[in-house]
Amino acid sequence: MPKLTVTGDDAADRLVSEEPLALLLAMLLDQQVPMEWAFRGPSTLATRLDGPLQASTLAALEPDELVEIFRIKPALHRYPGSMAKRAHALAVMIVEQYGGDAGAIWQGVRDPAELFARLRALPGFGEEKAKIFLAILGKRLRVAPKGWEEYAAPFSDTQPRSVADIDSPAALQRVRAWKQAQKAKGKTKAE
Repeated sequence: MPKLTVTGDDAADRLVSEEPLALLLAMLLDQQVPMEWAFRGPSTLATRLDGPLQASTLAALEPDELVEIFRIKPALHRYPGSMAKRAHALAVMIVEQYGGDAGAIWQGVRDPAELFARLRALPGFGEEKAKIFLAILGKRLRVAPKGWEEYAAPFSDTQPRSVADIDSPAALQRVRAWKQAQKAKGKTKAE
């Protein structure tokens, strides 16, 4: 099975590569913090919950309980309160709409437009985040439906512009350098 190699921690990388909920949570956390921190978050959360990472477990917590878990030092995110509430909303949606199975969001979906719409509807997932996640499913995990590239553009191209392009520590450095170059030009990673 293809593996994401973002964090430098084999166990954390394995969790986000093999557990759909962990991957969704990592992507949710991937804003305004280093990618490694965001993608290590699900592993840290599982440790704090002292059990497997399950949408039903997160959804059963009161939002404020999850906020306190996110705030334990070191905090899971720069903004632990708002990110914990988004993680809770994501877990609730997965329980209510997908029977608690995060992988059901994409597994068996043959229409890339439908998959993109499902990702876009997730709490905390805007247009760009949904495109990057679709690119992860296509490039890294190879489970996106045929035609996914159109819906993930520009993140489906060969530029090292996002976490979807990371398959090694060297690739992480290429993505980081490309983003810095874009920022210096006054451009975004989508340009």
